[in-house]
Amino acid sequence: MKVQLSFKANGLRNVAGTFKGTSDPYLIVTQMHSGKGKRPTVLGKTEAIKNSLNPDWTKTFVVEYELGTPINFTASIFDEVRKSDNKPMGNTLFEVGKVLGSDGSVLAKKLKAGGTLYIRVEKCVGTGTLTLKMKGKEFTNQEGWFGKSDPFYELERMDEDPRGRKWNSVYRSEVVRDNLNPVWKQTSVDLSTLCDGDLDRPIQIVVFDHEKSGKHMHMGTAETTVNHLVKASSGGEKRPLRISIKGKKKGKIIVSIAKVVGIEDGLSNQMESASISATPSEPTRPHSSVPTPVSGGVDFVDYVTGGCEVQLNIAIDFTGSNGDPRKPGTLHHFNTDGSYNDYEKVIHSLGSILSNYDADKMYPVWGFGAKYGGVVRHCFMCGSTERVRGVDGVLRAYHEVFRSGLVMSGPTVFTEVIYTAAGMADAAQEESKLKGKQAYSILVILTDGAVSDVEATKNALLEVSGEPLSVIIVGIGNADFSSMRFLDDGLNADRDIAQFVEFNRFQNDSTAFTKEALDEIPKQLTDYFQKAGISPSPAVHRADEDIAIEDFNPDEEIDLSLDFKDDGEIVCQGVTGYTPQNRF
Repeated sequence: MKVQLSFKANGLRNVAGTFKGTSDPYLIVTQMHSGKGKRPTVLGKTEAIKNSLNPDWTKTFVVEYELGTPINFTASIFDEVRKSDNKPMGNTLFEVGKVLGSDGSVLAKKLKAGGTLYIRVEKCVGTGTLTLKMKGKEFTNQEGWFGKSDPFYELERMDEDPRGRKWNSVYRSEVVRDNLNPVWKQTSVDLSTLCDGDLDRPIQIVVFDHEKSGKHMHMGTAETTVNHLVKASSGGEKRPLRISIKGKKKGKIIVSIAKVVGIEDGLSNQMESASISATPSEPTRPHSSVPTPVSGGVDFVDYVTGGCEVQLNIAIDFTGSNGDPRKPGTLHHFNTDGSYNDYEKVIHSLGSILSNYDADKMYPVWGFGAKYGGVVRHCFMCGSTERVRGVDGVLRAYHEVFRSGLVMSGPTVFTEVIYTAAGMADAAQEESKLKGKQAYSILVILTDGAVSDVEATKNALLEVSGEPLSVIIVGIGNADFSSMRFLDDGLNADRDIAQFVEFNRFQNDSTAFTKEALDEIPKQLTDYFQKAGISPSPAVHRADEDIAIEDFNPDEEIDLSLDFKDDGEIVCQGVTGYTPQNRF
């Protein structure tokens, strides 16, 4: 699925130099690759914001997102300098999934050079683009007797903010100097960015007089919709948009071209059925609430951006078939060189991804298949507390089991941990519902062998298939797991909740493993809520002062060697200080 990245910064350090005014910051986004010898790929750059240390860039970047495939990017800020080198103002590394799972899907990070960068991830809704060409006519001059205004315009979309509605700029045109009848260049704007694919969603055209100080003067605003723009383009100068300030007319905008291309059938129908009673100069009023997108459907991103918590539960196999953990080469042996055994690899790789979507990062860790006091336990607590904090806490709880007096035994029984996880998942969702929120749980079972009772396991999974739960079973070691294939063939349940993955197939590729293991989670989560008749909550928006800011991390400052071509292309020639994360 596609998501879009947007950026703003506060309190950047001025690097323009003494007596040279204030920096003009712009931002470059570069995708980092994990494969050896692969150079980072520059996705593009934002516009430069003149004379501002608090830039809010309108340019967005669309990227592919998959739950099980971590993708790292760098955001590099530069001061735009004419006929000279662009001066760096700071950079940081971020991962899309971590941003998406953050409160409000916004990650705020302090920069070494000074200031804070805010990174937002939002779902791309709808398809297609608006091709737009406009010109101004008879604008009111803002420069007095001795000059003429330098008009540019911004396109703004309406969003919900914790404090109410808010207009946010998503596109900024070029500046036309000394002209009260400006003709702007033709441009294209993604409909997903402009209006979430809703062609009747209110948008604004705001015209400004450009000032070198960055304090641009408001020349007038026209409220409209994409459908109105398309209609206005057919009327030319006979159907202008009128810009005004507090009801006073300040000029006209002539829509020369407004064409929607690449849209889905739903949007095409929307255009055909749109009311023609309103004129562009008298647009319909804003909706009572931000409308539900016409196309694109509901998916995992909708639930996560609406604040759904994804909670992790882990169950570990301590049956005797794992071998004596004191002997090197056995599955539970802890390597003296600090490298992970296969159980640790799975815990770290899956935990590092799923922890992005759980605010408190407190996880229950259970064991099964061991004897305590001569009695075989098929679900017992690992560690000294019912829940542990973070992936490191899970690993510590796993290690502590071998100092607890257990005797590795058998048989291999999953049913108790499945029922326990299902009960906790149901309780978590009910508790969240009372708070107006949502919760979904994922049980990861790590085992070295096939279950002793396939039918009992099938029945357990069938019985809990109506709960807000997914079950990932990971086969560790070289056992014959053929009897586990029933999980991949389906259980004839109303909702598929189980996935089996044989870890040995992915020993040298952590990304391929996590992609396979988590591939079905987004659909399983969405299916649960849709079958229960539970729609995603509205996307959570946080004011800047309510967003937790991460301290500067020197490991996340990456030195990119960027080549700025004369034609505007930017190429990354090399990278220093970046080591792809090895989750194995």
